[in-house]
Amino acid sequence: MGDRLVKVTNPDKVYFPERGITKHDLVDYYLSVGEGILRALRSRPTTLERWPGGVFEGARLSTRADNKGDAFYQKRVPKTAPDWVKTARIDFPSGRSADEVCPTELATVLWAVNLGTLTFHPWPVRCADVDHPDELRIDLDPQPGTGFDEARHVALTAVRELLDELGYTGFVKTSGSRGLHIYVRIEPRWAFTQVRAAALAFAREVERRLPGLVTTKWWKEERGEEVFIDFNQNARDRTIASAYSIRPRPHAPVSAPVTWEELPGVDPGDFTVQTMPARFAELGDVHAAIDDQAFSLEPLLEMAERDEADHGLGDMPYPPNYPKMPGEPKRVQPSKRADRSSADQ
Repeated sequence: MGDRLVKVTNPDKVYFPERGITKHDLVDYYLSVGEGILRALRSRPTTLERWPGGVFEGARLSTRADNKGDAFYQKRVPKTAPDWVKTARIDFPSGRSADEVCPTELATVLWAVNLGTLTFHPWPVRCADVDHPDELRIDLDPQPGTGFDEARHVALTAVRELLDELGYTGFVKTSGSRGLHIYVRIEPRWAFTQVRAAALAFAREVERRLPGLVTTKWWKEERGEEVFIDFNQNARDRTIASAYSIRPRPHAPVSAPVTWEELPGVDPGDFTVQTMPARFAELGDVHAAIDDQAFSLEPLLEMAERDEADHGLGDMPYPPNYPKMPGEPKRVQPSKRADRSSADQ
């Protein structure tokens, strides 16, 4: 790859049996969308989602509670990494640190694919400044009873309307499943807590505009059949599958950048390892302009202040692996709070 030698071991190993897709096919896929995947990952600390045994029936991902899965997230750079693989030191909410892969060239992507990496999960920061995000991420996550159609409606109506009012340019992509992600480049001068506050303010305003269809409720038991806007995806150490990443599902879907104009007719199932190369060859990276302009978070931070002053809307719970954060409400789901109150009486 350029002046790099990337050895692909066991290229005929089948990774997606339903489609007969091999490791060689995965390498060819990432080569075909090279400009796009590099734009999504360049100089970003990136967690590797590795499926070394492929996506076979019954395969599952290791979790904190159960680390005996067939696939796993690799946050620390492997000790066997070539010396040309760049890294960045990042700090986790726990206070621990790690050196994480920080792709700067396509050879790094292909090296990771040879290790069984299907999905790349980049931080919203660059390796030169890992404490100030340059990306606001709006994650539309359909809850049970809703699906892609509902997420698309939210995106095309309230989300796009609010982006226009703020003067922001948003770039939309499929998640590779049922949801949608919208990215906005921001000036890298705000802390993670401020970016998360801005995301929560954005989500609350969309919720006000589409009551009964959109929710910002953190606890799953409260969400109902609505589209959840996951503001916590903007917290430190939370990542989203990158544009062009392969997702570990039987038909080998990918997270596909699309334009706002084509979104009304999009079927997320159409974007796969086998179909995306032809689309990319024809259209190129439809998110090529994403780095052209960075926006201020000040309008959203002012909105967050008004939410608290006028509506009494303070912070929301952080993810469970976080230490208690300043201003955060009790991190106990409502049903357990009710049970505890009854027991105390």
